[in-house]
Amino acid sequence: MVAYNQNSRPVPVFHAFPALEEGSTLAGYAALIAGHGLLVPAPDYLCAIGTKHKRYEKGRWRIFTPRHKPNDSLHNHLTFALKHEGIDLAVLKALFVTTKPEAIIDIVRSELTGAYSRRLWFLYEWLCGNELDIEDATQGNFVAIINDTLQYPGPSHNSKRHRVRNNLPGTREFCPLIRRTEKLDRFIGMNLSQAAIDHIGKTHSDLLSRATAFLLLKDSKASYTIEGETPPHNRIERWGKIIGAPGRCKISIEELESLQHAVIVDNRFVMPGLRIEGGFVGDHDRTTGMPMPVHISARPEDLESLLSGLIETYQLLGKSDYDAVLMAALMAFGFVFIHPFEDGNGRIHRYLFHHILAEKGFVAKGLVFPVSAVILERIDDYRQTLEHYSKPRLDLIEWRPTDKNNVEVLNETKQAGFFFECVEETVNKTLPEEVSYLNRRAMLPHEIPGLLSP
Repeated sequence: MVAYNQNSRPVPVFHAFPALEEGSTLAGYAALIAGHGLLVPAPDYLCAIGTKHKRYEKGRWRIFTPRHKPNDSLHNHLTFALKHEGIDLAVLKALFVTTKPEAIIDIVRSELTGAYSRRLWFLYEWLCGNELDIEDATQGNFVAIINDTLQYPGPSHNSKRHRVRNNLPGTREFCPLIRRTEKLDRFIGMNLSQAAIDHIGKTHSDLLSRATAFLLLKDSKASYTIEGETPPHNRIERWGKIIGAPGRCKISIEELESLQHAVIVDNRFVMPGLRIEGGFVGDHDRTTGMPMPVHISARPEDLESLLSGLIETYQLLGKSDYDAVLMAALMAFGFVFIHPFEDGNGRIHRYLFHHILAEKGFVAKGLVFPVSAVILERIDDYRQTLEHYSKPRLDLIEWRPTDKNNVEVLNETKQAGFFFECVEETVNKTLPEEVSYLNRRAMLPHEIPGLLSP
């Protein structure tokens, strides 16, 4: 039997995060990770049972009272996790891989009508792609997989076998989850889409056309600058025209490859299309040429599956009322972490922000939404946002350098809040300031630097 808390002895340290009070014990996902030795990134929030009759938070810890303490078993820690922490697909998949199916079967059969046992049953079969030796459920009200007080759900459809409502916002191949927070709820409540419409509605159409051209050029240039590139003006203009027409073509692998071609233009030094070798973001040692990665891309053999999952999720959420900004964050950051191309990933990642906001009707047709320009102004926050995901995973990836000083992966392999902040700044600061500037100057078309033809 697994001793999740070393027979309930106090656990002073977990993944280098010290416990907050003497005598505390791990609970939920933290207990499962420690008890099964799971090689997964530590969740953003960790749960422990304290010695005081007071619930509180400090840093990454969520401290519960002794009355919340689960019995030291797989069943009870899983129930605690689903009830208080929501769904962590990475932890659950790693746990299911290391756990015999009989252990899950025993949990489900012990509570055939239990809401949490049926959720667990569904998640096991959904993640592993295997049916357990359990007859279809015939009793119990349908329960949602995602608790919408903890995480943002996707569109719902019933699984009659488990008597659950599958409202996961994605597919088995690609399903990022966003934790519900007061900050995100506050941003959603601002109705920034309407605020952008209100700002633009006060602007004369001629002036708006000039502002659009200026913002288009500014955003295109910013996207290259973020990558540390200073391409010729015609390349900036060409990419600006693509940014200025988002949402016209549905996202597909072919469309993404077409966007890469538009970004790179000269393929003499870059193989176009999906990578056939490993990839990483980082530097090379000046002396040895050894790769020094800060992010390791998905394995080339996994790219088609990951991108197919991303596109299916894009189609699923695009047809629903899932928030446009949250969807843009999921898709764009998911794409850049997959890093499917040798080059051009960053600019396509930022194009996806434009595309999804336009396709979901967040911005008016023809309006340029200069998100990249705002990201450039907040470049340190942007890099920290990317590293928040990449760094914890880097230590878990086994890799070796190749003879081309690339990397080969040997094992399996806070973005929404940041993007909402950029959108809010774009709506309430950048757009009004640019329009106001042009209004004061009453600039004629030939006076706008780099004006693009409509």
